[in-house]
Parts: sequence; structure tokens; C-alpha cells
Amino acid sequence: MNCPYCGGSVKLIDSQIIYGKSYGLAWVCENYPKCDAYVGCHPGTDKPLGRLADKELRAWKGAAHAAFDPMWKSRKMKRWQAYKWLSERLNIPVEETHIGMLM
Repeated sequence: MNCPYCGGSVKLIDSQIIYGKSYGLAWVCENYPKCDAYVGCHPGTDKPLGRLADKELRAWKGAAHAAFDPMWKSRKMKRWQAYKWLSERLNIPVEETHIGMLM
């Protein structure tokens, strides 16, 4: 896998390198921190939470979550129902509907 921003190789690291505290594993561009592209992993795995993102894309993802998450966090619908609703509006399969992968 190569970085979509600079073309560098992507490597698996402990997230402590990024955050100063370990939250598990993360995928990071080999040119980090010059190339600020990374993505964390699902807890206890090396499976990425989404696609590699630079600072701007991480900000857009955060804004998307801020707008979307209240739909299911309010408990008016379950999380899977909110993603099903979103997948129908975006006309993409629900399996591909995840904010971490959309941008």
C-alpha cells in the first residue's frame, strides 16, 4: 500500500508515535511527520479504521461525524439503521458506508 498524498510506503506503528500515548496500532506514511497521513486501527487489530488521511481530511471526517453521529447517539435509531439510511441516500452498499472510507 502506498500513501495517496506522497506515494511513500505505508507502515504499521504503535500510535504512541503520533499521539504521545498508545491507543493501539496505526498505519502511517513512511514520510511522517513531513507527510501527515495516518489512520488508526480497530482495537486489538491491524485493520484500519478508514483510509489514510492528512490533516485536512481528518478535519472533514470529524465534521462529518459531528453531523451524522447524533442520529444514532440520540438513541432515536440504532447505529446500523443510521448507516443504512446514509447508504440509501448515497446510493452505495451499506457495507461500504463508513465515514472513514467515504472521503
